[in-house]
Amino acid sequence: MRESDLGSLPALGVGLGYRRELDAAIMANRESIDCLEIITENFFGTPVGGPLELLRDRFPLTPHGVEMSIGTEGPLDRAYVADLADLVARVGAPWCSDHLSFTRAGGVSIGQLTPLVRTRESAAQIAGKVRQVQQQVGTPFLLENITYHLDFPAELSEAEFITLVIESAGCGLLLDLTNVFINAVNHRYDPIEFLNSIPLERVVQLHLAGGYWSEGTLLDSHSAPVPAEVWELLDHVSGRTPALRCVILERDQEFPDDFTELTADLHRARASIGSAVTA
Repeated sequence: MRESDLGSLPALGVGLGYRRELDAAIMANRESIDCLEIITENFFGTPVGGPLELLRDRFPLTPHGVEMSIGTEGPLDRAYVADLADLVARVGAPWCSDHLSFTRAGGVSIGQLTPLVRTRESAAQIAGKVRQVQQQVGTPFLLENITYHLDFPAELSEAEFITLVIESAGCGLLLDLTNVFINAVNHRYDPIEFLNSIPLERVVQLHLAGGYWSEGTLLDSHSAPVPAEVWELLDHVSGRTPALRCVILERDQEFPDDFTELTADLHRARASIGSAVTA
C-alpha cells in the first residue's frame, strides 16, 4: 500500500481506548471524544445487537489486538484472522492494528508483548504475514512499536527493523509515542533521533499514555496522565505524519475520578496536531 493510499483513509480524530470501567463517563462526554479504539479479542463472537453495536452506532471504532502474535514463527492463525475480518466488517472499521511482537510460543500464550529477534529474515517473514492479514481482512493493517526491558545485540537496530517490516509489508504504522519515550529512557538513546529514523510518512495512528517508575525502570502502565516529554514528542511529529488519521489516548488502570483529566489530554492532543485528523 502506498503512502498516498494511507493518507486517503478517513480521519477519525482524537479519541480514547475503550475500557468498560469508563463506559458511563465516555457516553456522558461524547462531545469531547471523536472515536474509540476497542481491544480486538474482547469483542470476538459477542452477540449481535449488544454492547458492540451500541458503541459502533455512537463512535467510529478501530480494533486493536494483542494476541495475533505476528512474530511467532510459522503460519498465521487463520481462525484468528477470520474472526478479526468479521469484527472489522461488523463495525465498519477503516483499519485494524496489532503489535510488532509475539505473544505465543509453542502454542502457549505467554501473557506479554515480547520483542522479536531483529534480523532481516524475521522482518521478511513478518512482512509476508502482514500482507496476508491485509488481504484476508480487506483493510489496512497497522503495526505498533512496543516497549522492551532487555535488549541484545542484533543484526538490525529497532528503528531499522521497524522500517524494514513496515516498508516491506506495505502497511501502516501505529506509532506509540509513550513507548518511544520509555525505551529511550530505559535504553539511553535520543527519542528524536529514533523518530527521525522511522517512516513517519506511514504513521496512520498515534498512541499516548502515561506510566510510572519502578526500581529505576520506567514502565508502560497506562495508569497516569501523558507526561510532558511525550507531549514534546507529539509536537515534534506534528506536521511530519501526512497519513495521520487518528490519535488515541490509552488508560487501563488508576482511572481518574474526574473525567476532565482525560478530556484535558484529548484537547491537548488536538491543539498539537491541529486539523490533521479532524473527524
